[in-house]
Amino acid sequence: MHKRLNRKRVATVVGARPQFIKAFALSRALREASDIEEILIHTGQHFDDNMSEIFFDELGIAPPQYHFRTRASEHGAATAHMLTCIEGVLLEENPEAVIVYGDTNSTLAGGLAAAKLRIPLIHVEAGMRSFRRKMPEEINRVATDHMSDVLLCSTRTAVQNLSREGITRNVHLVGDLMYDATLAATILAEIKSPILKTLSLTPNGYAVATVHRARNTNDPQMLKRVLDFIGNAAKNQPIVFPVHPRTAQAAARAGLDIRNTGAIVTEPLGYLDMCQLLHNASVIMTDSGGVQKEAYFHRVPCITLRDVTEWVETVECGWNRLWTTPEYRSRQEIEDYGDGRAATKIVEIIRSGMEG
Repeated sequence: MHKRLNRKRVATVVGARPQFIKAFALSRALREASDIEEILIHTGQHFDDNMSEIFFDELGIAPPQYHFRTRASEHGAATAHMLTCIEGVLLEENPEAVIVYGDTNSTLAGGLAAAKLRIPLIHVEAGMRSFRRKMPEEINRVATDHMSDVLLCSTRTAVQNLSREGITRNVHLVGDLMYDATLAATILAEIKSPILKTLSLTPNGYAVATVHRARNTNDPQMLKRVLDFIGNAAKNQPIVFPVHPRTAQAAARAGLDIRNTGAIVTEPLGYLDMCQLLHNASVIMTDSGGVQKEAYFHRVPCITLRDVTEWVETVECGWNRLWTTPEYRSRQEIEDYGDGRAATKIVEIIRSGMEG
């Protein structure tokens, strides 16, 4: 394809819900930059419409120029398929840089493709660590950080983590893109989402639960423990439980009936419906790193259904606690996440890196 005159091009790789949310914020800022053109590559890692296409529709994100249908369930096969597809796009488009987000297999595949082709790699949400190498997300984070040319960090802790690993060059503290996205989406959700009425919920009168991490779904005993935890909590107040496809499949294999938790079980919800639910909940229970942060952005207490979290500041500042910890710490604001202008800062960093 021919490059537009005087416009630098970046390829953005997305494939899973948290990445769509971050891309919503950054792609908006990139569209406003007259000197940068974005090529959006969707790996198809999340292929359920409620976890993929609906985000583009609801948030007004331009449809991806490339959309693969990754159907492999094993990490190796899925990553290999995405790597091959992304490499083909990068060879055809020859962008000046590649942007990847977070810690998914899409992140790793995009990072490998860029690094192998010697295209500068920009990692958004670099430096996050749970320090548990058994988690596939941790392997993806570490590997991508060590391949990256520009590392964009959400917190000072992330910057320190990179420094301990010897990564100090082109490391930038920019704040959190998900905060940018949440501020914009909350306004839209109040106008467009009917979810509270649909589920007969009252603000602050229910909780929300989400489960999808491999740690909680691959082990039937662990999944039962998580579902029992949600079930016990559902005795005290209504809990809305949008069920991730992986969790539904894992429960079926293990002979577990998610509806026995007593929660209000739904299919995966669109971003605006989830935003509305989270904003009005009394508490949020999740194993998702992204949802832990969204809970804080909505100033709703969170219980993390894991024994560690990479978002340590949410625990230290009293908005989050691990499910093995009975009490929250003293509550305070989290300054690191910024002022909702992370996307603007990132565009300036990308622009300055492309000059000349």
